[in-house]
Amino acid sequence: MNKAYYIGLMSGTSMDGVDAVLVDFAGEQPQLICTHTETIPTHLLKGLQRLCLPGTDEINRLGRLDRSVGKLFALAVNNLLAKTKIAKDEIIAIGSHGQTVRHMPNLEVGFTLQIGDPNTIATETGIDVIADFRRKDIALGGQGAPLVPAFHQQTFAQVGKKRVILNIGGIANITYLPGNSQEVLGFDTGPGNTLIDAWIQQVKNESYDKNGAWAASGKTDPQLLAQLLSHPYFSLAYPKSTGRELFNQAWLEQQLSAFNQLDEEDIQSTLLDLTSHSIAQDILRLAPEGELFVCGGGAFNGELMQRLAALLPNYRIDTTSALGVDPKWAEGIAFAWLAMRHHLGLPANLPAVTGASREAVLGGRFSAK
Repeated sequence: MNKAYYIGLMSGTSMDGVDAVLVDFAGEQPQLICTHTETIPTHLLKGLQRLCLPGTDEINRLGRLDRSVGKLFALAVNNLLAKTKIAKDEIIAIGSHGQTVRHMPNLEVGFTLQIGDPNTIATETGIDVIADFRRKDIALGGQGAPLVPAFHQQTFAQVGKKRVILNIGGIANITYLPGNSQEVLGFDTGPGNTLIDAWIQQVKNESYDKNGAWAASGKTDPQLLAQLLSHPYFSLAYPKSTGRELFNQAWLEQQLSAFNQLDEEDIQSTLLDLTSHSIAQDILRLAPEGELFVCGGGAFNGELMQRLAALLPNYRIDTTSALGVDPKWAEGIAFAWLAMRHHLGLPANLPAVTGASREAVLGGRFSAK
């Protein structure tokens, strides 16, 4: 059987590394051939985190980081291919999400900005790159996010089964698959790992709360939780999407100013509940019962999964592994799929999800030649 090899590159809001996946789309279901995670060097990570907040000399910093991230993404691809016996000329294209540094779709002239120069990736790997997936949807009046629901629909939908696919990265997003020909829904629910990661980094200098153990040692403060959940984003109607622009360390510090008496682990527990409650609220608005499949880093946080199960008693909860897709690599596979859709000239956005005026082929092609 002929092969249809694509590479997907993903670096999300949590900036915990660049995930590179090699996928074969020749069969009915995507086949994951090889995976690799490239660590983001500390100096680059600090530069990216600074760029995500308004500051001085932004254009020069943006230009330099755009090239540096492009080189890092290319390194991830080359290291991925070094693990396989597959030659680069067998790869049809690389689908690169890029690193989001601003996502402002709701301004009068909305925009989204992902960096990681695709020309640099193409020249350093010798493989064509398809990138800039979000801006066509924005140009059509959409949010430009989330883009994974179209992939979820094709890969996970089943007639007669109400399914929710929950991706918990830095930001959490859900896809609702109603199990019939009705339109699929999807949107960002709010913070996923971004605030719990930020708090443990600030207090304990650890990059994340492994298995939610620190949160589990604390006790949620109901008043703080109610205040956090009163953020206007949670009551917005969908289509909606968000990012570090709303939910960041500065916002968190502001929220905590009246709660200085709380123990640090109690704050961590409350932040984990902010994630689980905001997700559960939105899922229950869509359907009171069904199946929930989780992917992204949050799928490996046992405490978070437990709290979700308690809030969603009428849902069967599992990870996307149960549907044949490794939860760690689901988003990387989705961007390989988006590259494949572009290559075949097929649309990849869902207007019901993003609010765009029509379906469209997403991304632009950057030749290695």
